[in-house]
Amino acid sequence: MRPYSLDLRQKIIDVYIEGNTSQRQIAQQFRVAYSFVRKLIKQYRETGEIAPKRRTEQTPTKLSNEQLEILKTIAESNHDATLAELCDLLEQRVGVWIGVSTMFRMLEKLNLTLKKNAVSRQKGN
Repeated sequence: MRPYSLDLRQKIIDVYIEGNTSQRQIAQQFRVAYSFVRKLIKQYRETGEIAPKRRTEQTPTKLSNEQLEILKTIAESNHDATLAELCDLLEQRVGVWIGVSTMFRMLEKLNLTLKKNAVSRQKGN
């Protein structure tokens, strides 16, 4: 989601500085969340800035490099497993549980495909 424009932020601060309108009314007037108005005003009071904050650190990945290598071997040896099954196998092997969406991202990071083998599906019939 993209941050609100500086123009909108400045308009919100201008209305707030006038002092005749509550933060909730400002949020309704500009059709933004009350929490956004509250955080913007707090940021303005503390720093004098209204620009969106920049992320300084990326959230670390859930799995270490060693755990990613183990996941790679699990996924390659269980190529027809579902994401949920891979989550269970990984938890049994390394003791770390991750959700299905995280499993998908980790497999993407490893450049592993999730396509199922058509031959194995035919054998099951």
